[in-house]
Amino acid sequence: MPIATTVLARLHAMVGSENVLVSKEDLIPYAFDGTAALHQMPGAVVFAHSREDVVSVLRFANAEGIPVVTRGSGTGLSGGSLPSPDCLVLCLVKMDRILEVDAANLTLTAEPGVTTIAIAEAAAKVGLFYPPDPGSMKISTIGGNVAENSGGLRGLKYGITRNYVMGLEVVLPDGEVLWTGNKCVKDVAGYSLRDLFIGSEGTLGVITRVLLRLLPKPAAKKTLVATFDQMDRAAQTVSDIIAAKIIPCTLEFLDRTTVRCVEDFAKVGLPVDCEAVLLMETDGHPAAVAEEATQMEALARRNGAMEVRVAKDEAEATRLAAARRSAFSALARVAPTTILEDATVPRSELARMIRFVDQVARKYELRIGTFGHMGDGNLHPTFLTDERNHAEMERVHLAFREIFDEAIRLGGTITGEHGIGVAKKEFLPGFAGEASMRVMRELRRVLDPKGILNPGKMFDVVPNPSA
Repeated sequence: MPIATTVLARLHAMVGSENVLVSKEDLIPYAFDGTAALHQMPGAVVFAHSREDVVSVLRFANAEGIPVVTRGSGTGLSGGSLPSPDCLVLCLVKMDRILEVDAANLTLTAEPGVTTIAIAEAAAKVGLFYPPDPGSMKISTIGGNVAENSGGLRGLKYGITRNYVMGLEVVLPDGEVLWTGNKCVKDVAGYSLRDLFIGSEGTLGVITRVLLRLLPKPAAKKTLVATFDQMDRAAQTVSDIIAAKIIPCTLEFLDRTTVRCVEDFAKVGLPVDCEAVLLMETDGHPAAVAEEATQMEALARRNGAMEVRVAKDEAEATRLAAARRSAFSALARVAPTTILEDATVPRSELARMIRFVDQVARKYELRIGTFGHMGDGNLHPTFLTDERNHAEMERVHLAFREIFDEAIRLGGTITGEHGIGVAKKEFLPGFAGEASMRVMRELRRVLDPKGILNPGKMFDVVPNPSA
């Protein structure tokens, strides 16, 4: 049922008519996120400028039983910010202020609409470092990063978004404001509610303020690129690097298909006559960086690297990292529909998983480019397809199922950083198990008894009829 005119009138009174979109032309950009082949028109889009706006909208929506889907820049890759039919999209991109950079306590406080790159740049201005770096960091927002528990290229050494969230301000579905966390390095008082909301994909509350941990900026770094004629040799190099007790800042790989697409797109001089490329970066004390770079180069050569190239300066290192970040964009130029997935396995199973993805591609006659975070076992098999070809899309779905089943069988997970959303909803029970699903459903029902927040995402919950 479309949103009633009386509801729209109330929204106009709450946030101003200029902050409410209702025409079809205005709503189209909010009908999808970064996930291919998924789209759904919302009933309206509401822009919040403050916590008070969020409180008012949620209090009203909860009272009226109107579904609300929170959105940032819409870069998600699992359909997490995909609208539900006739919902309100609550867009937080205008809540984009950095509220404080506290160099004494190594923290930064920001509103949810601040981009990830703006967080990193604000930290760098005072000689500090915010490590999480999702591939979409130039446009993704910190609220979305927290809601999805985003990863990135530096995850091997520095961890993911969860490792840097010290506190959150969250508006609950009924409009109540909750603050959890503080600037203390140690705090074990009560349940860790902060961790409950990180990665909750907008199903438990709306994040309106984030307190982040920062680190001292590394004094030096060095970037290397190694090419291999066999993927197994690249995987063995990764295993040998970790066995040598070296934890690089970045340890990324691209397969032949991805390398060719990236080089054609970015033109940074990547060799296209190889089966795999490893992008390796070490950072820290200058002496340690020099030693680790030398060791990594030796290990790559010992495993038969065709070439090992050391970036000559910061500019070249930045270009190489940017080329890796462009992998998705580069692959997206090849086919009408590009479906970027992620599955994670223990590092010891990485080579086996890569071979399995290749076998699945041949079995279902699909074109797949694979890249990812080889250091932490996170693969991104990327399907180059056409959503208008229904027979091929059915084969894509069957391939997904086999890949996720194999990841679980090898002791891995169905998502390392993209989340569940709608894209992986059907696979979650097989991974999580009956007890975990029950607990998650009960938690969600307690915090959102009317089921208004991001309905249909992650898993279905029957609303509490007495709420």
